[in-house]
Amino acid sequence: MQRAESDMRAGGGGGFFPRGRTRSADTVRLRKRKSALYGAAPGAGGERGPDLIGENIYLVLFTITLRVLNCFLVQTSFVPDEYWQSLEVAHHMVFNYGYLTWEWAEGLRGYSYPLLFATIYRVLQLLAKDDVQLLIWIPRLVQALLSALADVKLYSLVRHLETAETAKWVYLCQLCSWFTWYCCTRTLTNTMETVLTIFALFYYPMEGSKTKSSCKYLTLVTLAFIIRPTAVIPWIPLVLRHFWQEQKKADLVLYSYIPVGLVILGISLIIDRVFFGYSLKQLKTWKKSAITFLLLSNLLPALYTGLIHQRGSLDVMMHMQQLCNNSSNQSWASVFIMMPCHSTPFYSHVHCPLPMRFLRCPPDLTGNESYLDEADIFYSNPLKWLNEEFYNGTLPTHLVFFSVLEQEISSFLALNGYEKTATVFHTHMPQGRIGSHIYVYARRVK
Repeated sequence: MQRAESDMRAGGGGGFFPRGRTRSADTVRLRKRKSALYGAAPGAGGERGPDLIGENIYLVLFTITLRVLNCFLVQTSFVPDEYWQSLEVAHHMVFNYGYLTWEWAEGLRGYSYPLLFATIYRVLQLLAKDDVQLLIWIPRLVQALLSALADVKLYSLVRHLETAETAKWVYLCQLCSWFTWYCCTRTLTNTMETVLTIFALFYYPMEGSKTKSSCKYLTLVTLAFIIRPTAVIPWIPLVLRHFWQEQKKADLVLYSYIPVGLVILGISLIIDRVFFGYSLKQLKTWKKSAITFLLLSNLLPALYTGLIHQRGSLDVMMHMQQLCNNSSNQSWASVFIMMPCHSTPFYSHVHCPLPMRFLRCPPDLTGNESYLDEADIFYSNPLKWLNEEFYNGTLPTHLVFFSVLEQEISSFLALNGYEKTATVFHTHMPQGRIGSHIYVYARRVK
């Protein structure tokens, strides 16, 4: 029926042509321009065609290789959640030490995403291969692999909805995006949500689709919801439509509902790739210039943000990890991170029970309007806070803080015998409590 309707749109099936009438050349051209959205294009009618893993193994291997390279070329920090809501939780689950933020103490987070990395950690532990570098990089490589498969599914989705040529340009835009490069290999809940969203879009039951595809779609949406409950928001219109209405013109509904939901979830960039890729396909002139601009304008931000901007948060933890290499150090060393709370990863990047502390900032859940967290109190008068906190108390052997704090606490450092032992670059754009460098001060052993 669908093919017959498509033929009739193009002038076929005898529906619009009286017998004996010759079809014009214009009619033939209209038939050739038949859109994959409405006609019987490859994979239409709910069939996605052969899976790309079997159909184009080279595309899959290239994408995986690129994302693995992507993973190793991102050596900077972005937001605290990429550690504190994933790796730190997994480390605590498997190795039974570490720190869980207030959300976990209040039961506001789910363990489904950290469980993925906890499984990896547990396997490494059983194999006696739980080296700190493996704990850091293997989870990121797993996330890179999942993101690579999502890239391939995005290509396949657009190819199904439009044409192979359009899919090629969308795929290029996806790979060239500096922000995708910056985020897609990080162990962020949002990154996993993006992956699941692309997969769910691919398996969204189009008109005439089989039950198997529908089940995959619903499973992926459910999994996204388990990882973060708000992920269900963009899917409500589609899920309701799937159950309550007939599957007619599903392509148009997809385009009309999904962009709104993706904006809510912060992944509207996927839609950007689709429309930008479609625009590239339509270019008749300046196409090479546009592609060159696309590559160069994304290459520099990708390399800068991935290799330079905000790398100090990770590099300084390598200095802390060195304290674990010598067992005698562990018996006396202790670390106090005097930075905005959660500025660095924690035990997932040290992996030894070294006494460490940081400025904490849990929100007030009692309604106290005058509440100030520990970090706010510290930064209101750092020198006073340090003198009161460690008055007749045990001083930490190592202090870690941003360079902007050094002058303000210099008297405390000199009085207690601290000396600068490391200077770590962090950013060219310091602001507020965040400095351009991170300093490590160690107390002289008398």
